[in-house]
Amino acid sequence: MSTAILHTTELDLDLSDARLEAEFSIPPNALGFVIFAHGSGSSRHTYRNCDVAAHLQSVGFATLLFNLLTRAEEAQECIEPRLRYDVPFLARRLVLAVRSLQQHPAIQGLRFGLFGGSTGATAAIIAAAQMPELIDAVVSRGGRPDLAGDALRRTLAPTLLLVGGWDDATLQANRAALSLMRCEKHLEVIPQATHRFIEPGAIPRVAELAAAWFQTHLARPPLPSRASIVTPTDRSLSTP
Repeated sequence: MSTAILHTTELDLDLSDARLEAEFSIPPNALGFVIFAHGSGSSRHTYRNCDVAAHLQSVGFATLLFNLLTRAEEAQECIEPRLRYDVPFLARRLVLAVRSLQQHPAIQGLRFGLFGGSTGATAAIIAAAQMPELIDAVVSRGGRPDLAGDALRRTLAPTLLLVGGWDDATLQANRAALSLMRCEKHLEVIPQATHRFIEPGAIPRVAELAAAWFQTHLARPPLPSRASIVTPTDRSLSTP
């Protein structure tokens, strides 16, 4: 476990259609960069996401926790929930966010991974299929990969599916999806855990498994500068 000082910064991600609040953390000599995609009912402040991110940081990974919705959109969701369940919309936001990060100097040479929960996990799989040149690994916590459509077969990034043993419907959906995926994949069942992984020891186990997956697939020799990768538009990361 790393004892080095962690540098954390509050950021604004300026996208073509939104300005999103984010928290960027990076340890010295980072092994890789993990972007979190939160699902319905979660945010970058939800303890489940923060606990997993803290563990990844402790073993050497840079992380980005951000909200896929703006404050105005979140306020509207309280009245009429819609966008939090719109997986194609969430995937598009995630793609824009990742592309906005690729020129950030602090993460040049690092491999990118996605960690998604619930609907955010489905969005992560779709985003990985759309960005094979950028995403090197995906971890899904309690997600529904079967709802990713054709992206399920097109995703090249090694994908770890984490499901609670007491979450029968999600477990069945993940088993069905596993047979359709052509990338390196693995399904891990967390015993005595429900969909939200609120049981004692469930989130720590998720964090350990995610860290091991990212260590295998992200902590490899450095890549050329991400800034050299051609993308449809040039979007940069802004800081307050």
